[in-house]
Amino acid sequence: MSTNVLRTTDGWWVVRDDRALRIETKAVTTAELLADRAAVRAAAASAESGTPVADLVALPPVTTPCRVVAQMVNYRSHARDSGFTGEIPPTFFRKASGSVSGPHDTIVRPAHVKFLDYEVELGLVMGETLPVGTVVEERDLPRHVAGLVLTNDVSARDVQLTKTQFYESKSYPTFTPTGPYLALLEPEDFAHLINLRLRLSVNGEPRQDRTLADMIVRPAQALTLLARFQTLAPGDLLLTGTPGGTALKAPPKPVEKIGALLPPAMKWKAFFNSQAKNPRYLHNGDLITATIATPDGRIDLGEQRTPVADAT
Repeated sequence: MSTNVLRTTDGWWVVRDDRALRIETKAVTTAELLADRAAVRAAAASAESGTPVADLVALPPVTTPCRVVAQMVNYRSHARDSGFTGEIPPTFFRKASGSVSGPHDTIVRPAHVKFLDYEVELGLVMGETLPVGTVVEERDLPRHVAGLVLTNDVSARDVQLTKTQFYESKSYPTFTPTGPYLALLEPEDFAHLINLRLRLSVNGEPRQDRTLADMIVRPAQALTLLARFQTLAPGDLLLTGTPGGTALKAPPKPVEKIGALLPPAMKWKAFFNSQAKNPRYLHNGDLITATIATPDGRIDLGEQRTPVADAT
């Protein structure tokens, strides 16, 4: 069974049901904690009654600075929403680790962003260095991946589309809510990843709901492809893509073909005029709720509840 770990200003905790037991460790960073698994196991086996989880304020369990890498269009349902047909080339992009925030922190929409979107994603937390050239087989995942986190790849779509700029559009502060739990996996847990179900709702309205069976490039293949050019270290984070159901969707094919004939300024003006009628983008006062778990609860990454507010 996986072990859920919580981070607070007071240190690290193992979560058992609705109680948290302090991990006696000097670890400050996620990488240091992963190197002290004996302390995690000792806390998990403790007979202490612990502290109510409800009394603790969760920080992101992935400490920064670290590498934050993400996969683009990695679920079949998202590919359909985005207008892709045929084979989708695996694509990666970077996010600034300064975008990582707590699981209940407010997502702040910058004043110049009009179209703010959500993307629930499964995050892989690396457990050991992945050198360039590494080939990762399914059986190798327990050696490379220490655990999982729930993330939200918040996106400024008007920046992303007009500038074709993923790094900026997804890297503003608070644009990667992470946690509450770091689920440290045992080797036998990896066979259950396919059953993980990603759900996201806005103000109680379901928006995204898929399992990893909808994923195009699975974690082992993704790490192999990434290792062609990128080294990863313990504590680094890979976001593995989002299911369909985001606010942004490709326009109908006839509209897209007409738009391609227009000058860029006119094309984007027409597109965003149509997007302004879309009520699914995030607004001041919205509340996003997200979960990732297997149906049997063997792996449960907890629940994020993140309000949205405009920058002041």
